[in-house]
Amino acid sequence: MSKEMNNIIVGLDIGTTKICVLVGRKNEHQKFEILGMGKSDSHGVSRGVVSNIDKTVEAIIQATKQAEQSSGIEIKEVFVGIAGQHIKSMRHRHIITLENAEEEIQREDLHRMFADVFRLKMQPGEKIIHALPQEFTVDGEMGIKDPIGMCGSRLEANFHIITGQISAAQNIEKCIHKAGLKMSGMILEPIASSAAVLSEEDKEAGVCLVDVGGGTTDLAIFYDGIIRHTAVIPFGGNVITDDIKEGCRVMKSQAEKLKVIYGSALASVQKENEMISISGIKGLPPREISMRNLSNIIQARVEEIIDHVNFEIKSSGFSKRLVGGIVLTGGGAQLSHIKHLVEYRTGLDARIGLPIEHLANARESIIKHPMFSTGIGLIMTGYDEMKNIQNEREAVIGENLVTEIQNIEPENKREKVKEEEVIERMSWGKKLLGNVSLRIEKYLLDSNDVKDFE
Repeated sequence: MSKEMNNIIVGLDIGTTKICVLVGRKNEHQKFEILGMGKSDSHGVSRGVVSNIDKTVEAIIQATKQAEQSSGIEIKEVFVGIAGQHIKSMRHRHIITLENAEEEIQREDLHRMFADVFRLKMQPGEKIIHALPQEFTVDGEMGIKDPIGMCGSRLEANFHIITGQISAAQNIEKCIHKAGLKMSGMILEPIASSAAVLSEEDKEAGVCLVDVGGGTTDLAIFYDGIIRHTAVIPFGGNVITDDIKEGCRVMKSQAEKLKVIYGSALASVQKENEMISISGIKGLPPREISMRNLSNIIQARVEEIIDHVNFEIKSSGFSKRLVGGIVLTGGGAQLSHIKHLVEYRTGLDARIGLPIEHLANARESIIKHPMFSTGIGLIMTGYDEMKNIQNEREAVIGENLVTEIQNIEPENKREKVKEEEVIERMSWGKKLLGNVSLRIEKYLLDSNDVKDFE
């Protein structure tokens, strides 16, 4: 049961319109199962950034309780997403010199390189959220994706560095702690969404993921299986709702319903004489709104968002390499005809991305909705981070164990070591160090005499 609980990951999506908590795990078929979900309205977040601590904490607690009830699991730790217009990205090339060119490059060398990158000086008030290696160069040999095991004296790497405001990250962490939870990790939301929606083939061919949320539109570009560009555009579904509210002179709740039920990103498909009747306020007579007028308002704002996306695609330098086109996800991807407008404005193929690529039985589930892409992606990326940490710990344990056995004093070696104790002590060593561990075990079991170990 403990192993099963350790395999469970919780993703917390703090959005502008909703706060969502998803509980999931990876099954024996390497697919992710969603065990429970909780969702509450978000009133303390503006454009992806926490603007009211107390309201955000209240919404997190409410969503967490729902997720605990539906999953039957007590939630203590969460992986959380971060977004907002303060998010920036940059490219950086880093070089380290290796001590011995004849020795293989080890994981510790990569750790040293990553640690150096995270010590780079940023603008005041900013911190590095992610430092993503794109490709490595060993002694002038370029295009290497994994340099471990190679020999060389000079290791270089291109990094895609993502930064954000320290205060924004601290406010998110403060909300989580006040809600009685612990933060396991913080992940950029477009990276999480891309994990849920895109396949390895998409990333290899070249694709731009566009996550249209309530307060922001997140963007991530992949090519040759590597993330190449990220951006957060400070416009989303809420600005469309605000435009409808002003243009049609209705309440915000009514504007949201108009957008969701009748909204279309293409005004040309609407008939001139089609009208919508809206109930009046406090006894006032109902009002009629033209479907064509509603679509004109929506299309103008959606075109602005798409133009920002198109600018980011061209700025990345990969606009002509996106064989996979544009994949739209997030709550805003439900807007009728948005796919056609994206294709018309950008000249690229477009499709709606659902978070079912890596889920078990997702097509029969409510979570196949695009609005849950970020939450599901947080579970997937959080699982990968957790496994990486576990592997690192096991590697350290195995190395320390072998060192301990090698340093046993001769008088202690004369004593017979019980076979079952050796097997238990060497279990990690067998898995991680292979033949070296087996040779040490054989040496300890073969004889009571002190011999030189070759």
